[in-house]
Amino acid sequence: MKNVFCLSLSVVLLFGLTACSSKDTSTSKSDNENLNIFKINEAIGISSLDPAFARNFENIMAVNQLFNGLVQMNENLEVIPAIAKSWKISDDGKEYTFILRDDVYFHDHPVFPEGKGRKVIAQDFVNSFYRIIDPKLASPGAWIFNDVDFTEKSDYSGFIAVDDTTLKIILKNAFPPFLGILTMQYCSVVPHEVVEKYGEDFRSNPVGTGPFKFKVWKEGVKLVLVKNENYFEKDESGNTLPYLDAVSISFIKDRHSEFLSFIRGDFDLLSGLDGSYKDELLTQQGELKDTYKDKLELRKVPFLKTDYIAFYLDERNEKIKNSPLRIKQIRQAINYGFNREEMVRYLRNNIGQPAHAGFIPMGMPGFDPAKVKGYRYDPDKARDLLYQAGFPDGKGLPEITLSTTSAYLDLSEYIQKQLNDIGIKIKIEVLPAAIHSESAARGKLQFFRKSWVADYPDAENYLALFYSKNFAPIGPNYTHFNNRLYDKLYETAKQTLDYNKRIELYQEMDRIIVEEAPIVNLYYDEAIKFHPKNIEGLEINPMNLLTLKRVKKK
Repeated sequence: MKNVFCLSLSVVLLFGLTACSSKDTSTSKSDNENLNIFKINEAIGISSLDPAFARNFENIMAVNQLFNGLVQMNENLEVIPAIAKSWKISDDGKEYTFILRDDVYFHDHPVFPEGKGRKVIAQDFVNSFYRIIDPKLASPGAWIFNDVDFTEKSDYSGFIAVDDTTLKIILKNAFPPFLGILTMQYCSVVPHEVVEKYGEDFRSNPVGTGPFKFKVWKEGVKLVLVKNENYFEKDESGNTLPYLDAVSISFIKDRHSEFLSFIRGDFDLLSGLDGSYKDELLTQQGELKDTYKDKLELRKVPFLKTDYIAFYLDERNEKIKNSPLRIKQIRQAINYGFNREEMVRYLRNNIGQPAHAGFIPMGMPGFDPAKVKGYRYDPDKARDLLYQAGFPDGKGLPEITLSTTSAYLDLSEYIQKQLNDIGIKIKIEVLPAAIHSESAARGKLQFFRKSWVADYPDAENYLALFYSKNFAPIGPNYTHFNNRLYDKLYETAKQTLDYNKRIELYQEMDRIIVEEAPIVNLYYDEAIKFHPKNIEGLEINPMNLLTLKRVKKK
């Protein structure tokens, strides 16, 4: 199947969409004319089409087209039905009961009798969930079920198929964000027959229930997905989704080349903001330039992503014992020492919002700059804090190394210059992205740029970064921040069923982060997409999740 690729995109798609058995008419039209194909590029690349490895945006994007879970999230971050048509949560918050639809089928595949996809039942979810936590699989998503109760007391054993359409999940303790976790692509249902047939190669032979099904993947070159004619979801008028006949994903790595291809009409979507083209498309105010207003649509919403710089604070590390960064006033001085508004305006064309509140990002429940007041540019206050720390005007303060990647060098240089003006000397260390990430996780960097994107729409996902039991590399606490009051509030909030009370606890925790300053908040990002005017129905949401089942291409 992987030898079907030819020289041109049209030939690739024509062959890819028709190189199937005579019984497979899932995407055929008379003479293959007028196929409605949505074309996108994924510069970073896709490493797996297995939901168990849907760890990064690129894998998640593809998996989201091929698979479904019990529940899903709409563009307002509300949890809505998917394969589960309804659910009930017990009064103590520990037992979740899901009632499944009885009209959902796996994609057709030769492993099934007569090659026809069979109906999804509750046991398929049990199998899929146990697969995620199987140590032999080593899924990076195994953590999502940390709160499930597997003690086998009474009749409880974590995941229970009561009958074909009833599934129970039992938790050790109440955990209100759990329903949101179930919207993650890790939680997709997979057919055990196909998984057993392919083993590790399920990554490149995926079979799910989603609006599109796998056709062909030449890694690093082209991925083609085709319409699932038997998809269970319908639109408001009763029409079966999806509207598109196929999705074609290319893998051009150079972002400027991707941009030029998009402008030529080779792609139907351009996501994100890259320095190679941001000034070509956008004004300094973040609006689409007049040149493109008749051709393109600009879509943007708050993105559940906070960009920040982290301090490594673990004093068990010999380097930290004598580091000036262990002094809170120094960390606070750095927070006051540069202009976030100016930085976002000139270096990001006003895409994103200056982070003047806490770590919880704009768009996330719990974000409230009136209740959690962060840092604003105040060089005089920064100088006063340096004086309190024993370094008047920065005298005697050792040079501080800021570790970053090339993609954020301009932001780092901006901060470097402004901090230099108040007496804080910064040396910039540019590392390859993979080395930077690994070094930060292993505690090898003292002052380093990071960002955090929501896995699920609950502020607990952000505040977990400062819980002392989550020290990296096992958990997401890259700073090794350790505060007893914070830990107590975090543990209380995790089990608080009252929504408003939980939000109050989140905000109290966020205020501790601002005061103790284990990080320097930079900006709250925005999800930004450009597409031609002939594209309709493209959802854009604060999770930046690409969903194509309702897209129409005129």
